[in-house]
This record gives sequence, structure tokens and C-alpha cells, in this order.
Amino acid sequence: MSKEPTGLEAEFFVSPEERDPVKAAREPARALPKRFYKEAVAAPTEGGYGVFLDGRPVNTPARRPLVAPSRLLMEGVAAEWAGQGETIDPATMPLTKLMNTSLDGVAAQMADVEAEIVKYAGSDLICYRAGAPESLAAAQSAAWDPLVAFARDKLGAKFALAEGVMFIEQPQEALDAFARAVRDYVGEGASAPLRLAALDVMTTLTGSAVIALATALRELDVAMAWNAANIDEDWQMRAWGADAEALARRAARLNEFQAAATLSRHSTPQ
Repeated sequence: MSKEPTGLEAEFFVSPEERDPVKAAREPARALPKRFYKEAVAAPTEGGYGVFLDGRPVNTPARRPLVAPSRLLMEGVAAEWAGQGETIDPATMPLTKLMNTSLDGVAAQMADVEAEIVKYAGSDLICYRAGAPESLAAAQSAAWDPLVAFARDKLGAKFALAEGVMFIEQPQEALDAFARAVRDYVGEGASAPLRLAALDVMTTLTGSAVIALATALRELDVAMAWNAANIDEDWQMRAWGADAEALARRAARLNEFQAAATLSRHSTPQ
């Protein structure tokens, strides 16, 4: 017997890859669903705070309650729903999508996600430096040297640096220390998948597990973290210019990064 829905399931957030691949291949592209509610608000519910559309709770695509411990976080999710026009566009709702990912996906594979983040640290962006031109090397050093020091002094992870793109194997002691720092940050309890999902997204978007963890631990604000992650791209744009498509893609990535930082900071116990 199928489970009866207890609220509104945001099934249009499920990508074709998450549905049956054969069925998805046969289906035409789905039109954006029409907005079916007037009001979206965050309010207390069992386990914390949820989002309510005209008084009915929103669930994840897998029919789990869309609930978090922080009112501020869920007010951000509610604002995404309230900000929709005549149709509902998941591309404009990065915080909602990340909450769904946290609860429906990451929660069931915590160890694997943690391991993937530590794997990123093994070839972290901030460890690979340009030898030339001098202006790029100086910009990398100014942004990344403090992050290397943060990893060494506060996490106990002493990473090796390399010039160019040839892979350098990091000391196992550094990776073990970084893994412990990730585990300490993620912690336990109902909010752990939220923190881990946020850290995973920030790592993927920046190419740096160190930048991601520094952001999560409030060593960097969002603007500083994003600038540090885009030193090379910024230098290229200053040298050769930027096209509109590249800028649009970067803006979309920044929106996702901001959502992940918000989830991280409002799901961490204070």
C-alpha cells in the first residue's frame, strides 16, 4: 500500500536522473508547474520549523517533512516559495533544493559524503600555485596563504603546496586531521545531514574543501570565500574579458554557494 501524503510533496524538484531513466527519456521536457498557493510562511512544527503553503506543510520529494531546527533558515526557504510568480521554478530555489538533497539523499550516505569531501582536500585548489605570471601568483598567495595557515594552525592539517598542475600527494597525517575536522563540524543529530550537504556543495562549487570548511566555521565570510575560489577566473577575465554566458553561469553558482553557506550557518548549534 502506498504511503498517504501528509503534506505537499515538491515532486517537481526531482531531476530526470532521480526518476526512472527509461521513463524519463521517453517523457517530453516538463513544463514548470503553476503556482497553486497564495501564502508561504515558516512556522513551528514537530522537530523544529517547517514551511506551510496556505497552511499545509511542505514535504521533500521523498515525502519526508521539510523541517529544520532554525526559524531563520526556514524563513529563507519560505521566502523562495513566496517569491515565485505564476509558475514554480526550482532553479530559483537553491535553498529548498539543498534542503531536499540533505534530507532525502545525504542523510542516508553520511560516511560516503564525508569521504568525498576529504578526497577533495587531497587535491585542494589552494595547494596548486602558478609560477607565472607574477600578478596571478601574488593574488593566489594573498588569498590562499591564510587558508593554508588556517588548516595548519586550527585544524592540524599541514598541506603540501605545488607549482603548476602536476598532482602532489598530501601527507596522510594532514588528510586524517582534516577528516577529523570535518567530522567535528558535522557532528551528530538531526541537523548533521544539513551541515554535511552544505559543506559538500560548497566544496564542489569552489574546488576547495579547505575554503568550504573555513566558510562553514566562519573563518571566511561568503564574499571572501567566493573571491578566494575564483582567483584564477578573475585574473583570466581581467586579462581577456568575460562573456555574458560565463557571467550568468558564475552568478548561478554564487546563488548556490550562498544557499549552502546559509544552510551551514543556520543549522550549526550556537
